[in-house]
Amino acid sequence: MAREMTDSASARGGGVLMGALVVDSVGNGLFLPLSLVFFTRLTDVPLGLLGVLLSTANAITLPVPVWAGVLADRLGALPLVVAAQLMQAVGYLAYTRVDHPVGIFLAAALVAVGVRFFWSSIFTAVADYADAGVSGRSPDSWFAWASMARTAGLGVGGLITGAVMADGHAAAYRGVAYGAAGCFAAAAAAIAVFVRAPRLHGGTGPGGTGYGTILRDRPFLALTGVNTVLAMTSMMLALATPTFVITGLRGPSWLASALLVGNFVLVSVTAAPVVERLAGHRRTRVLVAAAALWALWSFLLSGLVPGRPALVIPVLIGATLLFTLAEVMHAPVSMALATAISPAELRGRYLAAFQYSFTIAGIIAPAFFTRLFGVHRALPWVALGAIDCLAIVAVRLLEPSLMTAERRVAAAPAAQSAESPRR
Repeated sequence: MAREMTDSASARGGGVLMGALVVDSVGNGLFLPLSLVFFTRLTDVPLGLLGVLLSTANAITLPVPVWAGVLADRLGALPLVVAAQLMQAVGYLAYTRVDHPVGIFLAAALVAVGVRFFWSSIFTAVADYADAGVSGRSPDSWFAWASMARTAGLGVGGLITGAVMADGHAAAYRGVAYGAAGCFAAAAAAIAVFVRAPRLHGGTGPGGTGYGTILRDRPFLALTGVNTVLAMTSMMLALATPTFVITGLRGPSWLASALLVGNFVLVSVTAAPVVERLAGHRRTRVLVAAAALWALWSFLLSGLVPGRPALVIPVLIGATLLFTLAEVMHAPVSMALATAISPAELRGRYLAAFQYSFTIAGIIAPAFFTRLFGVHRALPWVALGAIDCLAIVAVRLLEPSLMTAERRVAAAPAAQSAESPRR
């Protein structure tokens, strides 16, 4: 299909879309620290049962990306994003009313389904916007801006909730749930009214045909598998560093918090500028560099020992900077690469399937860290660094299969044209 578009086929509302993602992420940041605490403070349901209810609510969402991909290809991704945000808004409102196991499960399931639909469609929506947009920004840049928006929103929401948790009153906890619901509803309304991202290619064929194509696309499946390793590594700073610093190194809790806050701030302000600086480089090589930085981060942490703060603090700060650089390289570029190698008419299915790499990583990461950390504080970091080194080898081996016309990081159409002779 020709790239030329009429005004009616052009995307609009990019700034509103990024702003809505900030608001959406504020909602996530508000409630994320309260996932269990909320119900333990406001209900009499035992903690063990709460854990089972919330885990089951999340487990039933595993098929959602399959449905979301089909719907995104047939209906467009933006309606799914709006519906997902409204589901979360209703779910959080329900949180303020439920006090028995069945009600808690139903409310948590509604939120979990909304979350899964959101993450299974938002990147397709951003890619569609980049295709139809007139700003000149590439998918890499839009994904980077989305990453900045999400991180900033999570940080703001987390800070607000920190103050609420210090207050400790039931009304304050319910206020957080109302605030989260309001954030999701506002984001949905803004996107529905002001954002347009028309698809340049419509989905064709039955759902089975699309997923059959994916199952036969070995390079894509291999990339998804490798990205599972990288995605798991990307989760380890927030998931594992606090336990490692406080328990493994017997360090102060403020140090772990400072590292996380520093990472949030840097990602919030540097993702897009870093991607702009990477314009012209192969996306596969960027992923290799990110994996190498993460491997170095892991190995640095594996060498730290308790009782040496003069060494531990500078190394942790320097290692976190390496982690953050890898993070801002990996997040947008991996999604842009998955977008580039996806057939346009099946983009929704492909990007929804690619999200399984993050889903599986989220399932594996807690057990991976806790089991190895229980043996020795350094073992999870040595193992993680080794796995990242294997990911580097895997990406290099995959590189010939991923040589498409969109294989390089792109900043603007002019930059793409300038580098076209090298392709």
